[in-house]
Amino acid sequence: MDPQTNPYAPGAGTPPPELAGRDVILNEARTAIQRNRLGKAARSFIFVGLRGVGKTVLLNEVQAIAEEDGALTDFLEVSANEPLSISIIGTLRSTLLKLDRAKGVSEKVKKGLRVLKSYVGAIKIKYENVEFSVDVDAETGIADSGKLSRDLADLFIAAGEAAKARETSIVILVDEFQNLSDEDFEALIMAIHRIDQKQLPLMVVGAGLPLLIKLTGDAKSYSERLFDYPDIGPLDATEARRALVAPANEAAVEFDDAAVSHIIERTQGYPYFLQEWGYQAWNCADGSPISADDVEKAEVRAVERLDKNFFRSRYERLSDPQKTYLRAMAQLGPGPHKTGDIADVLGKTSSQLGPTRDALITNGMIYSPKYGYAAFTVPLFDEFMRRAEP
Repeated sequence: MDPQTNPYAPGAGTPPPELAGRDVILNEARTAIQRNRLGKAARSFIFVGLRGVGKTVLLNEVQAIAEEDGALTDFLEVSANEPLSISIIGTLRSTLLKLDRAKGVSEKVKKGLRVLKSYVGAIKIKYENVEFSVDVDAETGIADSGKLSRDLADLFIAAGEAAKARETSIVILVDEFQNLSDEDFEALIMAIHRIDQKQLPLMVVGAGLPLLIKLTGDAKSYSERLFDYPDIGPLDATEARRALVAPANEAAVEFDDAAVSHIIERTQGYPYFLQEWGYQAWNCADGSPISADDVEKAEVRAVERLDKNFFRSRYERLSDPQKTYLRAMAQLGPGPHKTGDIADVLGKTSSQLGPTRDALITNGMIYSPKYGYAAFTVPLFDEFMRRAEP
């Protein structure tokens, strides 16, 4: 079949042609955004799941929902190159200037810009090359203490009050949430807490790996009451079939039942893998219906591409001890595994392997679903490790 009309979209954050299995989550997000704008209790939320389950896609969908509701939004990805405490300056500068251009003078919006200038002044003391240009005086005594946990809360309050004065809301979307520094993590949690206490229309929607539930709890004990953590997992058989078959049907192409069953079994319902298998199956097939034989050919291509890209890029960033640890996990199967069992495979104690395990958690390769256990953050990574050269 014509590869130019291939409907499948395997990629990082690329919207799938059929967003299956997420209707309930998106409806809940819509309700939370609407309640927040109205000043009613609504928790910020963080999508939690493994790599390849579609968390970034959901963040983009939530951004679209928020904008449909009239909210002002911005999308940030946490980076080691720039702390969130700096990235947020551009977000709130843009937002406050949009509010300032709205009809009629608003003292709350003007104050928000002055507070932002105060915040930037305090941030400049700590970080070099922080640029900010807006023709207002700083709001002395607010957001200028130099203590991030206090100043970011002051800034969020001023922005929330400005949005309320304009009868709108602000929704900030943060991807790779688990990469926040400890300082940014604590400050952001405290700022959201203050916003919730004052019932102001500002909401943070995040996405990250499962380990961030522990990270938020470690940062502040009240975090479990501050956030909802929608679990973004693999699709069940019905929704996986929908994600795979609907795009083909839209192009007047069908799948044999055996072909669909094989793909669902091999991909375990993970959205990224469904897209990869669908993409390769389309390119391997001569015509409709796509058969089980086509899928078997496609699987060779799909696995080869995953090995070279999705898996290999993460593998190559590991140290030799980290690779050895993951190879021991893979030897035991998909997981989760007891850390003691992993240590037994390597002929060491759990305490001896503690630094290696902690480093793998820090760089997002594994997480601890419960005390004393380790699991991969990348689906099917155990199979890749068994294929990879030692």
